[in-house]
Amino acid sequence: MSDISGSPRRRHRKRRKALALGVPLTLTAAGALAYGTDLGAFGSAVQHTASAATAAPAWATASADGFASVDALGQNGTYGGRNGKTVTVKTLADLEKYATASEPYVIVVAATITMNPVGKEIKVQSDKTIVGSGTSGQIVGGGFFLGQGVHNVIIRNLTIRDAYQGVWNDKEHDFDGIQMDGAHHVWIDHNDIRHMADGLIDSRKDTTYLTVSWNKLSQDNKAFGIGWTANVTADITIHHNWVRETEQRNPSTDNVAHAHLYNNFLEDVAGTDIKSSYGNYSRGKTNMVLENSYFQGMTDPVVRDTTATLVQRGNMFSGTSGKNESGGSGAAWNPKTYYPYTLDKAADVPALLKSGTGPRASIGTTAAATTTATTKAAAATTLTVAKDGSGQYTTVQAAVNAVPANNPSRVVIAVKPGTYRELVKVPSNKPHVTIQGTGGSRKDTTIVYNNASGTPKPGGGTYGTGGSATVAVDADDFQARNLTVSNDFDEGAHQDIAGQAVALRTSADKVFLDGIIVSGDQDTLLVDTASKDKLGRVYMTNSYVIGNVDFIFGRATAVIDKSVITLKKRFNGTSAGYVTAPSTAAGRKGILIADTTIGGDVSDRSFYLGRPWHAGGDASLDPQATVRNSTLSAAIRTAPWTDMSGFSWKDDRFAEYRNKGAGAGAASTERPQLSDAQAAGQEVVDWLGGWIPSAS
Repeated sequence: MSDISGSPRRRHRKRRKALALGVPLTLTAAGALAYGTDLGAFGSAVQHTASAATAAPAWATASADGFASVDALGQNGTYGGRNGKTVTVKTLADLEKYATASEPYVIVVAATITMNPVGKEIKVQSDKTIVGSGTSGQIVGGGFFLGQGVHNVIIRNLTIRDAYQGVWNDKEHDFDGIQMDGAHHVWIDHNDIRHMADGLIDSRKDTTYLTVSWNKLSQDNKAFGIGWTANVTADITIHHNWVRETEQRNPSTDNVAHAHLYNNFLEDVAGTDIKSSYGNYSRGKTNMVLENSYFQGMTDPVVRDTTATLVQRGNMFSGTSGKNESGGSGAAWNPKTYYPYTLDKAADVPALLKSGTGPRASIGTTAAATTTATTKAAAATTLTVAKDGSGQYTTVQAAVNAVPANNPSRVVIAVKPGTYRELVKVPSNKPHVTIQGTGGSRKDTTIVYNNASGTPKPGGGTYGTGGSATVAVDADDFQARNLTVSNDFDEGAHQDIAGQAVALRTSADKVFLDGIIVSGDQDTLLVDTASKDKLGRVYMTNSYVIGNVDFIFGRATAVIDKSVITLKKRFNGTSAGYVTAPSTAAGRKGILIADTTIGGDVSDRSFYLGRPWHAGGDASLDPQATVRNSTLSAAIRTAPWTDMSGFSWKDDRFAEYRNKGAGAGAASTERPQLSDAQAAGQEVVDWLGGWIPSAS
């Protein structure tokens, strides 16, 4: 590819600050997507039609922890629809049919379902599990309602979003993500709930035996309100939730007999429009125990009414100001009297929750799911690599060479911390390989080399762009996690050859990149296919990509999800570049960037989001790049797409949808935006085409 040419309730307050996302900040504070432990097996269910039944897998039959696990009111814990049939739904009609049925069901949501009319809340009945299939289950423009007496309901692993009607503190549209009025025994777990018209979660009118865990709550005025009652009877557990970009009810807990909040992360995010007005609030006659939570940048992080009781233990506060209260005359109580639980260290909470909240391709918080994960891990062959000789091999390539040809099952290459200066190639006849760093951070294990297009080969000739890759993957069902792949070619010292220097090249299908760093300058990440007519799907999540020119490029169907893209200056200190250069075949999907932060220590308005790469001048190609629901720094140009090698970007497929930040912009001829209807067909699940990435 060619180089470039040259009272706690207070008024909503807006706050605008420039993003500063240079590499050190990106890798630590601004979206520190720390690699987390896989939480079990999820997303392995065979896809069925809405009416077909099958035995429920372990993830669907999981039962709740916290107060939702307590036997009371005639209900023995919360296990949802595990005694009923399992159905997979992809339409609103089917979702409503089974959620409102009188008999138990495990309802697997395997598509983006748009509510009609906007704001619709499906009236869920008792004995239901509603669970997203991998990361593909999304509810858009509405949510769920659990009425008086509804019980034994699990809502898990879903994205519930975008009922917002344009009014911040909306008094006209009571469009919640999940509303409960007088329900009991409910478990809300591993969801991403955001951008609704009213509350993300409302627990009202004596709803009790409720556990809310491992959710991401964001982009809303009201996060999580509890109360609307004079009775003091409710028992509620709230743990391991990441609450950010919300103004109030974080949560506001009113007249709750026993409120147990632990290991939550409340973050007032710098550089956003939303200023949180308070954090955890013990209201009315609530008796709250608040443990090992982390508060970042919050004003009034912990607030207590004079009539309420609040006991704090082990919480951490960073950059907070205002009220931080405890005390009260209520009777002391110990949550372990009601159920067992284990606290994570407060200092570990931000990293743990940034990587672990929301829908997961792999999920499991119960003994059953943990057992499944352990069994799968034991079944895989593990080869160890250590530079110091303490493993089976001292190089990664030696371990790859040891994998038998046409291996039928997973082989995990566990690489101990260290810097491995070598070239690694996983050939096409060695599928099901995982390369995984074993250190505490993805920075502990690095595979690095410095070839470029034009570097002489040992046996004669020179490398091309694809051949310059530090790590090259030609095998299907490849996975990489918890490591760094880098190309440290010194472009400044080698102006005699081209600057293309690939860190990671993939030319295979079902490539899963989870919790890694891919670092270089020009052409960092090449997502390719085995041939023009072959499908190649790549899913990257919780990861970082660093570069400057066309540094995410190729013809694969590739998703960069919930990650950080860091823009880097050129070797001579100038700021200019392109994030993507897709070379998509006609009729295929190209590069999708979703829920990702794009920025870096570069000049304002110096980087394009992308340009069309018609490799070899092939006019039949139809390059595609979509950037959606992402945060763009001021480094992005106001006209973010540009031409390449005589091909106009306007003749191909380039678009945005609901991006934010200083680099975002309104729709124009230079900045196409997807309509809501178009965006509904350009979700992650649409790109992956039935493949549900699952850690193994």
